[in-house]
Amino acid sequence: MKKLVLMLSTLVALTACTKKQAPAPEPEPATPGSLVLYYSQAGSTEKVAQLIAAKTGADIEKFDVATAYDGDFNATIARCQEEMKNGTVPELAPLTKDVAKYDTIYLGYPIWFGTYAPPVAALLKGVDLKGKVIVPFCTFGSGGIEASVANLKAALPESTILDGYGVRAARVDKAEAEVGCFLVCSGIVPGEKVSLPDFSESKPVSKADIAIFNAACGDYQMPLGIPVLVGSRALGDATEYVFTVKNKGQKDKEASTKIYVTAPNDKNVKPEFTKVVR
Repeated sequence: MKKLVLMLSTLVALTACTKKQAPAPEPEPATPGSLVLYYSQAGSTEKVAQLIAAKTGADIEKFDVATAYDGDFNATIARCQEEMKNGTVPELAPLTKDVAKYDTIYLGYPIWFGTYAPPVAALLKGVDLKGKVIVPFCTFGSGGIEASVANLKAALPESTILDGYGVRAARVDKAEAEVGCFLVCSGIVPGEKVSLPDFSESKPVSKADIAIFNAACGDYQMPLGIPVLVGSRALGDATEYVFTVKNKGQKDKEASTKIYVTAPNDKNVKPEFTKVVR
C-alpha cells in the first residue's frame, strides 16, 4: 500500500513539473498593418490604389463624402469654388475600416485646384492620422503632387509624410511600372533600387527641343506657355527633359513653371508630357 501511495505521489509531482516546464503559449502581438485609403471620382485614382494594394498586400478602402460630388465637371468646379469661398469642407461619409489599427496609410486622391481634392480635407479633419506614416499618391491633369504633399505636411505635423507618387490621368496606363519603381525606391517593397542621374545644366532650347516639347504637349487642352530653357538626363530607353516655360500667372504677371517630358529613344513613339511643377 505504501508503495502504491508513493507511486501516485511521484506521478502527481511529475505531472506538475511537466505543466510548469511547458506553459500554454501566449498569443502573438498583432502586427501593425497598412491601408490604401483613397478618394476617386473618375476612376483614375482607383486604378492606382488597386495597384498599390496588390503590390503591398495592404487592405483597401474607398472613401467619399456624405453628399458625393456626382455632378458633371462644371458642377463639381462650382461646388468646390463655393466651399473654398465659405472656408468649409464637405461632411465625410462613415468609413468601414478602423483606421486606428493601421500604422501606414497609402492616401490617394485626385488633384483639384492645385492640391488634394476637398474630400481629403474632410478626411484630415474627421480622422485621426497622428503618428502614422502617410504615403501619398495622386492623379492629375497636369501636376500637383509636390504642392499636395507640402499641404499634407502642414496639415499633419505629427505624421510622417513621404514624398509620394503622382501620374497624369491621361497616362495612368503607365502607372503599374512606375508604382513598382516608387515602392522599391521608397524602401516599401524589396527590390533593386535605381539611382537616377541628375539633369544636365539648363540651356536655351533649340529647334529640336521645341519640336519635342510640342510633340508632347501640343494636344494638351490648356496653354502651357513657351519653353525657353531645357535640361535632360538619360533613362536607358528614353530621355527625360525638364523645360523651363514662361507663361502668364495670376493677374497676368509673367510666371515660370517646369514641365517634364519623356521621349523614348524609338523615334516612332510619341514623347509624353508627364507633369508640371509650378
